[in-house]
Formats: sequence, C-alpha cells, structure tokens
Amino acid sequence: MTPHDLRHTAASLAISAGANVKAVQRMLGHASAAMTLDTYADLFDDDLDNVAAALSAARQATITLLEAAQPSRSSEIAPSPTGPVTSPSSSGGPSR
Repeated sequence: MTPHDLRHTAASLAISAGANVKAVQRMLGHASAAMTLDTYADLFDDDLDNVAAALSAARQATITLLEAAQPSRSSEIAPSPTGPVTSPSSSGGPSR
C-alpha cells in the first residue's frame, strides 16, 4: 500500500461520512473543488440519492401538514338538501 492509496482511502472515508466537496478539497490540498470532483465524483453520487430521498420525505410531510391544516371544504361545496339558505334580509321581502 502506498501513501497515495492511504490518501485516496482517507478521502473516500470522509465522503462516506458525509463530508462535502469543499471539506475534502481542503483536506487533500486540491487547488479547486472541481479537481476533487473530477477524482471522486462517483463517490458523491450516493449522496445525491440521500438528498433526493430527504427532499421527497420533506415534500410529503409538508403536503400532509397542509392537508391537516385545511378545513374540510366538502360542506362548502356540497349543495344543501333543502335548497339555498337565505337570511331574512335577503329573502326579497320588505326589510324592517
């Protein structure tokens, strides 16, 4: 095993532990994050799956929360079985 193999292993473990590309760049002394991504991009792909799953879960939780906060609209939409309800002032008769 060479020192370069150890360096690659350290970078791989850092990425697996959740380190972002800028942290790995600084750890390895790369001139840019692009250099780090060019070498280790395949290891960050799993991270994207985790991000997608977290965003999907957050979206569903938000939808559930919003649905629970909405009052039931079925009573507003369904017609009354006895016809429209009118108040005495809107019945068309003389107002007093």
